[in-house]
Amino acid sequence: MDKGAACSLALGLTAAALYGGWRLLRAPALPDGESQPPIADGVTGLIGNTRLVRINSLSAATGCEILAKAEFLNPGGSSKDRIALHVVEQAERSGGLAPGACLFEGTSGSTGISLAMVARARGYACHIVMPSDVAVEKSQLLERLGATVERVPPRPIVDPGHYVNVARARALAHSQGFFVDQFETPLNFDAHWRSTAPEIWRQTGGRLHAFVHGAGTGGTLAAVTCFLKRQNPEVRCFLADPQGSGLANRVNHGVLFADTEREGTRRRHQVDSLVEGVGLNRLTRNFARLLQGGGPRGASSLLDGAVSVSDADALSMSRWLVANDGLFVGCSAAVNCVAALSIARHLGPGHTIVTVLADSGHRHLTKFWSDEAMAALGYSVKVPDSLDHFAQLSLTGE
Repeated sequence: MDKGAACSLALGLTAAALYGGWRLLRAPALPDGESQPPIADGVTGLIGNTRLVRINSLSAATGCEILAKAEFLNPGGSSKDRIALHVVEQAERSGGLAPGACLFEGTSGSTGISLAMVARARGYACHIVMPSDVAVEKSQLLERLGATVERVPPRPIVDPGHYVNVARARALAHSQGFFVDQFETPLNFDAHWRSTAPEIWRQTGGRLHAFVHGAGTGGTLAAVTCFLKRQNPEVRCFLADPQGSGLANRVNHGVLFADTEREGTRRRHQVDSLVEGVGLNRLTRNFARLLQGGGPRGASSLLDGAVSVSDADALSMSRWLVANDGLFVGCSAAVNCVAALSIARHLGPGHTIVTVLADSGHRHLTKFWSDEAMAALGYSVKVPDSLDHFAQLSLTGE
């Protein structure tokens, strides 16, 4: 190499080194004690460890810390990612899933979306059966994820045409069908016991006074309640229940309808709820873990009460949150926040209440988040002037 070339090379290396050093100087430094998050191993590596977010407007109004687990930040957009991944991983370990298998599930949407995502990532097919009255964008998202979608008319659980029963039958008829069974599988509870519950305990430093959440399958509420009560029996845990559901009545009064009856027929003023994903008129095995005491709030029952939330209040809360906190939440999250507000008022200032934002409003655009659709049903979609709009709700049904 001649002298001129060597000089050019030296200048080039010096310039590169100076540029690299400048880039390093410009790179934002991580806070003391914080390391760079590891690279996720595929999309399923992004599931879990969601942040707690302070709901500023509710906290300021009550003098409490009202915190919410931002489960909509999971890659599949909801807390159901945790169940989907755990069920699939356990089935793989036990030999229940093999190449060419197809996952079947009956769902009102979110679990199906999570299963479709995990199935794609793991190389399985996915067949989802859902009620025909759920928001159509859920079906569209499922189809984009490669799932087969079957929408069936709403039916009571004792009817073979109920979406869960149809999914079970489809799985049995398939040579490599695997029925997930989210409502009854203990893996649902286990997924939240292993992840959601300890995350909440760790993120709050164990300093929380109450937890409130709705129940569809009951897995999240049961697992988090059982975990928190084991860590500190003084933590109060509540069910947030939408109108038309019988679960609050079971928690507060010990009465629920028999499994053989059509859902809701014994309710004097049966009202179909706009809320999707939570609320039932039957007990699942996961939810029943909370209610071993026999009587309402019996000594061995872990729940401290239940809050019944109207559709009108859920709608108003969703509009309040987006206007005042920039939080665009789904309908079950709105139910949770109405209940959290009542619990905070009941406990008084200085308490910490944790709830869950299970999904965002993006998968509810044509129903719950459609002002036109809601107005046509006679609901107000105006943002409340203040939180005084929400009456204090009973925590025990008394």
